Amino acid sequence: MSPPRLFSEAEVARHCTEDSCWVLLGTRVYDVTGFLSTHPGGEALILRRAARDVGPEMEGPPHRHSLNARRWMEQYYVGELERSSRGEEAQPLRERRKPEEKTQAAEKENTAEKQEEEEQEECSPFSLCSSVDLEKDLVDWGKPLAWQVGHLRERYDAWVHQPVDRPIRLFGNPFLEASTKTSWYWVPVVWLPIILYFSWQCYTTLAQETTRLALTSDLSIPVYKYSFPLLFAMGWFLWSFIEYCIHRFVFHMKPPAHNYYLITIHFLLHGQHHKSPFDGSRLVFPPGLASVVVGVFYLVLHKTLPDVLGQAVFVGGLCGYVVYDMIHYYLHYGSPKRGSYMYNLKAYHVKHHFKHQRAGFGITSTFWDHPFNTVIPHERF
Repeated sequence: MSPPRLFSEAEVARHCTEDSCWVLLGTRVYDVTGFLSTHPGGEALILRRAARDVGPEMEGPPHRHSLNARRWMEQYYVGELERSSRGEEAQPLRERRKPEEKTQAAEKENTAEKQEEEEQEECSPFSLCSSVDLEKDLVDWGKPLAWQVGHLRERYDAWVHQPVDRPIRLFGNPFLEASTKTSWYWVPVVWLPIILYFSWQCYTTLAQETTRLALTSDLSIPVYKYSFPLLFAMGWFLWSFIEYCIHRFVFHMKPPAHNYYLITIHFLLHGQHHKSPFDGSRLVFPPGLASVVVGVFYLVLHKTLPDVLGQAVFVGGLCGYVVYDMIHYYLHYGSPKRGSYMYNLKAYHVKHHFKHQRAGFGITSTFWDHPFNTVIPHERF
C-alpha cells in the first residue's frame, strides 16, 4: 500500500469553498465537496468549518455522530496533514480555530466515556454497525450485486446497513438494470393525471346526489359532494399507515440467513437503498412496480366500499403515495431551512439510515412511530 499523500496547512486552507471543500479530523484530510448537498445539517454547517478540524463536531454537541457516519466519512479521505509544514503562510488556518472549539475538544477527551458510549451503541437493538473495508468487501463491486448478496447469509444484515457512497449495479443485463432506475419526475408525470381524473370523476358523481351509503338493508344515508374532501383525507391517512407498515414489516424484515432468495428479494426491494442511500436513480419507485401495489389498494377499496366512495378514498391514498415518494427524494437531496418541519424530518430520516435502522419508519411524518413505539430518540442536529 502506497503511503498517504501529505498536505501542508496552507494547502488545506485553500480548500474552503463549495467547489472544493476539505476538512480535518485530527491529522487526516478529507475532501467532502461531494457530500455538501447531502449533509443532513445542510452544506452551510460544513462550509463554516472548511479547512478546520471537525473532531469536536463529530463528538458533539449538538450530537455525537454514529459509527456508520464516521465510517462514511472515511470514503472521502485524501491524505494526511504535514505537521512539519507549519509556518507563517499557515497562520490564517490556525487563526480560524475558535478558542471555544479547542475548549470543547479538550472536554471531550474523556476516553472512558467515549468507550462506554460506543459499547452502548454497539449493543443497542437499533444499531447494526460493524467495521467494513470497502476495498476488501464481502462482495465484488465490479460485478452485479443482485446475485451475490444471497451468499452473504448471516453476514448480510450487518453488511447491508453499512452505507457507502458509490453506485450500485444490480443486474448485468442492461435492460433489467435500466428498469430498476427511475428519475424522480416520473412519479408525478405518471400518477398526477390519474389522481386528477379520479378526483374529477368522484366529485361529479357525488354532485349528482344519487349516491347513498347503505347502513342496513332498510336504512341508507345520502352522500353529497361536500364529503369528497373528507373521503380524500381518509384515503391519505390510510396510506400513511400502509406506508409505515410496508417500510417496517416488508422493507425492514430480517430475511432468514439460510434463504438465498429472500435475501435477494430484500436487497432488491430496499436493501440496496440502505447500502447506497444517495443513489438518486433509486430513491423513488419505478411506476411499473408501484402499479402492482396501487392496483391491489384499488381492488381492496373497490370490494370494501361502494364504488364512488372507494374511488374517493383510493385517490386520496394515491395522492399520499406521490407525496411520500417526493418527500423521500427531498429528504435525501433537499436542503430544507434549518429548524423547519422538513429539516427535522430530514435529520430524523438520516438517523434511520446511519444509526437507528430498526426505528424511525415514518417517512412523511413520525405519527405512526409513536403508537408502535419505534420513535428515534430526539437528538438535536
